[in-house]
Amino acid sequence: CVPSEPKLSLRFVLPDGSTRHMQRDQAEPLGRALARIATNAAKGHSKAGKKSKKARAEGGAEGEAAVPAVRLFSRDGAAVAEEVPNAAAWQDGAVLHIGDARYRVERNPPALTELRLPRSLLAGFPVCPKVSAEFAAPQHCLFRWFREQRPAGGGDAAGEAWVETAAAERVFTPSNALVGLRLKLRCTPGDGEQRYGPALEVESTGPVEAGPGACTFDARHLYTKKVCGHGSIRAVSYNILADTYAQTEFSRTVLYPYCAPYALEIDYRQNLLKKELAGYSADLICLQEVDKSVFVDSLAPALDAFGLEGLFRIKEKQHEGLATFYRRDKFSLLSQHDIAFSEALLSEPLHKELCEQLAKYPLVQEKVLQRSSVLQVSVLQSTTDPSRKLCVANTHLYWHPKGGNIRLIQIAVAMSHIKYVARDLYPRIPVMFCGDFNSTPSSGAYSFISSGGIAEDHEDWVSNGEEERCSMSLSHPFQLLSACGEPAYTNYVGGFHGCLDYIFIDRNTLEVEQVIPLPSHEEITTHQALPSVSHPSDHIALICDLKWK
Repeated sequence: CVPSEPKLSLRFVLPDGSTRHMQRDQAEPLGRALARIATNAAKGHSKAGKKSKKARAEGGAEGEAAVPAVRLFSRDGAAVAEEVPNAAAWQDGAVLHIGDARYRVERNPPALTELRLPRSLLAGFPVCPKVSAEFAAPQHCLFRWFREQRPAGGGDAAGEAWVETAAAERVFTPSNALVGLRLKLRCTPGDGEQRYGPALEVESTGPVEAGPGACTFDARHLYTKKVCGHGSIRAVSYNILADTYAQTEFSRTVLYPYCAPYALEIDYRQNLLKKELAGYSADLICLQEVDKSVFVDSLAPALDAFGLEGLFRIKEKQHEGLATFYRRDKFSLLSQHDIAFSEALLSEPLHKELCEQLAKYPLVQEKVLQRSSVLQVSVLQSTTDPSRKLCVANTHLYWHPKGGNIRLIQIAVAMSHIKYVARDLYPRIPVMFCGDFNSTPSSGAYSFISSGGIAEDHEDWVSNGEEERCSMSLSHPFQLLSACGEPAYTNYVGGFHGCLDYIFIDRNTLEVEQVIPLPSHEEITTHQALPSVSHPSDHIALICDLKWK
């Protein structure tokens, strides 16, 4: 019974063992609901009677059953008046009488609505179930993990047998000893107030498989074993390679021909991604190229188990987008201010001047407005010091090598919008701007962000030739620096390597404590390039520890 919904749901088991589900209006008088329950009970009794051929042969009435008396009594034993609305009548501890049967009312009991295991299980990699519940929370549920009984003598098992493991946590990491065996999870929903609902069980569709051995991120985890203290922030920015792009014929044969086909499969890559991201013990994670299904079914449930709350913004007319995760015990979400660049440019008054300038260059304007790129902006507040607020921006700019002029316009829109949030809505709060900018350190885009302006004669205004020249002088008020510097590359594929990803921070309010070293060149090129069996993306995560000044 949820106050904001017009109906409530009743569920009970009749004496004949059949389960009844009923939807009733919350405002309906109790008497009408009780009458319906009586009718259902009579039907159930009648159907049970029909099953007895002997009873029919002896002349018993077929299909006719006395309607049982149905009453509802409050916790103190008083009969509840039939004119009382359903919402007020069905209270915890009340007792429903159906004939001689008695039912104790449990209002809004914990219940699981979904319990699912990943399709791919690898030894040494965390298994994070997707748990959805009503009137319960995953952190209050009980988890019991089982493994398949290995058949004696290595033959086929005569029947299913399960052995309980010692694991009783939400996340389970199978050992190498479990390779070849399936897993089973039994979850009991709980609400944190010692109320538990009926358990559900789910079995893995396939067995645990051998992991890939050493991964590119293993050495990085040595630096990130623990979460930072409350005065510090560990930030991650990472383009995780959307499945929608990894599975094209062009990707398999042209972009990543060196990568084993199974290592491009999203089920395989998700195992690596979840282990990699969980091991960074981050406070803020900004991801790009996140498939909606990967966010909903995989990353959000997995990172939730590690204390991170996720926000998702899909690109316009696309299947992938941006995700921002923040550590719940360090930050709370104050507000979200996401935009699509093209839509904001046309409709937001603060971009009016830029829009008028762009209209002078119709070829460029058309390309800018065709782009699906978005900007995800979240304002967070420290849970320990409410005076500390942070504007976290996340984006993935236009990809084309000759699209420097388009990216400059996108950055101009982004910086104006961030200024609106971090200067106008929240006076002078620090900014962190993360993402895949598809721009090297020598580009106009990088110069624009880090220096605060771009001249109208910059070469990137003619990045796609004179016919698409778009000369403007633009500026923004922030003093931003690249927290991880200018690595040799953050993207390494067969035909290209370069630094495209950045974590820009407000140099006046934040400073860098440490930058987590990138994998060595030898590690990156072990399997020629990225992605590979030991690295789930064609990009490399940027990780740094920051502190408030």
